[in-house]
Amino acid sequence: MGTISPAQRLRRALDGGKLLVMPCCFDALSARLIEAAGFPVTFMSGFAVSAARLGLPDTGLMSYGEMVAQARDICAAVSIPVLADGDTGYGNAMNVRRTVDGYARAGCAAVMIEDQVAPKRCGHTRGKAVVDRGEALARVRAAVEARDEGADILILARTDARATHGLAEAIWRGQAFADLGADILFVEAPESEAEMAEICRCVPGRQLANMLEGGITPLLDPARIEALGFALVAYPLTLLNVAIAAMQAALASMAAGRHPTNGLLPFAEIRRIVGFDDYERLAARYSTHSAHAKNE
Repeated sequence: MGTISPAQRLRRALDGGKLLVMPCCFDALSARLIEAAGFPVTFMSGFAVSAARLGLPDTGLMSYGEMVAQARDICAAVSIPVLADGDTGYGNAMNVRRTVDGYARAGCAAVMIEDQVAPKRCGHTRGKAVVDRGEALARVRAAVEARDEGADILILARTDARATHGLAEAIWRGQAFADLGADILFVEAPESEAEMAEICRCVPGRQLANMLEGGITPLLDPARIEALGFALVAYPLTLLNVAIAAMQAALASMAAGRHPTNGLLPFAEIRRIVGFDDYERLAARYSTHSAHAKNE
């Protein structure tokens, strides 16, 4: 029996019929913590990766190479399926195909392709613009064809048209993306629970909800999100948010001449989390074999 691919694992999870709750990661360590906490999937947030890797805003400054490298490191660190932000596909339809193939080779279970004008920006910030219908459909068609022609990955198609053209246009694009064969649909930044419900009623297929603290979309609990009809829910900045707050608090204590004490883990726990215990067990095994060979 062959190994089950990340895309196959994600399909099985989606077929389970329960809402998939996805805290979003930004590096290999955050992804490992998500897996250790028992979550079945995670999402690599472009906003969080740009902040953590470059210290810069999510305004299209991350290149394809930087994003796919981060995705590769994250996928190598965990066994749960990783969905990843592929932005606009980094160019025309041919670039979209390369992006889909590259993310699949990196080990991603799904890649998100969106219809913003490049350079894109966070879906809950001002100044967004989307491409026309023809270009939006061409991107998704290219992504779906890359999948159908060998890239073992699911396509998550996103539209940001709600902010620029209204809900009706966003729903039209979601429906069109579904007709093209996208596996997961994401109408970004609905402004009310009623709009979220309408999206699920009108757009066929599996829907993704995006829960951003302080964002445009109301922050609902998972049970309500599932009741509305969503198949997945992403929390793009929750872990980055609490990490920043914890670091700021620790730095404030140190700047005041005090060593931070609140929330600190024992050193042994840090060692375990980053894999020292596993490393040392494996190293001891090989050392034993080496010593045995010398004695023969």
